Amino acid sequence: MNPPPRGRLGPLSYLIFSSRWLQLPLYLGLIVAQAIYVVQFLRELWHLIDTSLFGHMDMTSGESAEATIMLTVLGLIDVVMISNLLVMVIVGGYETFVSRLKLDGHPDQPEWLSHVNATVLKVKLAMAIIGISSIHLLATFIKAKAMDGQVIMWQILLHLTFVVSALALAWMDRIMGPAEEHAGET
Repeated sequence: MNPPPRGRLGPLSYLIFSSRWLQLPLYLGLIVAQAIYVVQFLRELWHLIDTSLFGHMDMTSGESAEATIMLTVLGLIDVVMISNLLVMVIVGGYETFVSRLKLDGHPDQPEWLSHVNATVLKVKLAMAIIGISSIHLLATFIKAKAMDGQVIMWQILLHLTFVVSALALAWMDRIMGPAEEHAGET
């Protein structure tokens, strides 16, 4: 049995190759999730404006006005970082696993997209998760008086696990990099 002519796929190959489009609803769902994060950001922003300009504070929490504002700002930063993570997954994942976006030369093309691959995407995601974890850890330290010491310890251990995982991914990418470059030369 002869293989199909170059440039044409057999029925099974075509089915397998086309199955990548099953990921499209997943990326569209992440776009909906990002829209929900925009709504959450606007709610948090309104809470910040209401708290700082109009002095409407929840005094039952036992936190100072400064701590409340700081925690709200950290919440805003958290929402932005998660939204950035979603953009990386949506754009980078679609470009890597589904289809090219054909953005070459577009003035708004993200710089990182020109050299995105699965490994780069994993490292970028790991770094974003560390950033998000850092925000949560900082918020925990601000509320430390009201928190259980064991909860704080577990959050620190989880954060350190994220850091070690990201370092391991970056290290593996670095040691695999030269081998991948030389494989393309043969």
